Amino acid sequence: MNQKYGVEWTRDELILALYYYCQIPFARTKANNPDVIRLASIIGRSPSSVARKLGNFGAFDPVLAKRGISGLTHYSKMDRAVWGEFTDNWEALVRESQRVLSSLGVNRRAESLWDESPLRLPTGETERRTVGVQRVYQDFFRRSVLSGYEFACCVCGADLPSLLVASHIIPWAVDKQHRLNPENGLCLCALHDRAYDSGVLGIDDHLILLVSREARRSRSEFVKTAIVEFADKPLRPPRRFFPRVEFLKWHFQNIFARQTPARLTRGRNSDIMLVENGTQSRPQSR
Repeated sequence: MNQKYGVEWTRDELILALYYYCQIPFARTKANNPDVIRLASIIGRSPSSVARKLGNFGAFDPVLAKRGISGLTHYSKMDRAVWGEFTDNWEALVRESQRVLSSLGVNRRAESLWDESPLRLPTGETERRTVGVQRVYQDFFRRSVLSGYEFACCVCGADLPSLLVASHIIPWAVDKQHRLNPENGLCLCALHDRAYDSGVLGIDDHLILLVSREARRSRSEFVKTAIVEFADKPLRPPRRFFPRVEFLKWHFQNIFARQTPARLTRGRNSDIMLVENGTQSRPQSR
């Protein structure tokens, strides 16, 4: 018999619930989900109770609100406080979650929500930490981003987990503050991840895909099919953690524009516009 029925949630329990909320697609936050059952077992609550709490956090999610999904509105003041404390302080959320798990005697690898494919460890000062610590933070970023896009590349729709990458919009080495921010991530297949990192692809503030002049001029049928065909088309939008426009602009100006030399100006409907050879050109909006 569950010993916590009717007992208020503690702050530590809510931290773990938010940690899981970020990594499970909202549509799967059900009592029969194995990840929900796992969390319920860890904290000694029923799966139904955990599912309801995850639904409470959905009430604060701005992306769900834009989709007309309200979440469960019978939330507590502490629910809102924990959401407000950690949703723009992701490193603290991961750190505190690991503290709580450790205090409960949970092995972090046993707690992993789903099998991981090998990750590219970042460069920079973080590499001086232990590989174990790196893995904890990278796992959270990867799972949060991929679950937000429901495990499919936002360019081509590829849905093989082993081919998917949680790609940073502003590179890991450039912006320490937003290294773990899921809004600084895109779910891309390995090909489109490399193309985005190198500036072959860009994204405007309407989530329209931009393709570099270099790629458009390629004679390769593969390049035409795998890359150029997606030019000026909208990306698959995430179900959670919509990419921040300021991050997309940074990538556009600092990485994509180097591949496609262009003078930047501002349009009436978009802050990103290409001006090439004296002619204004902005990808069609949705």
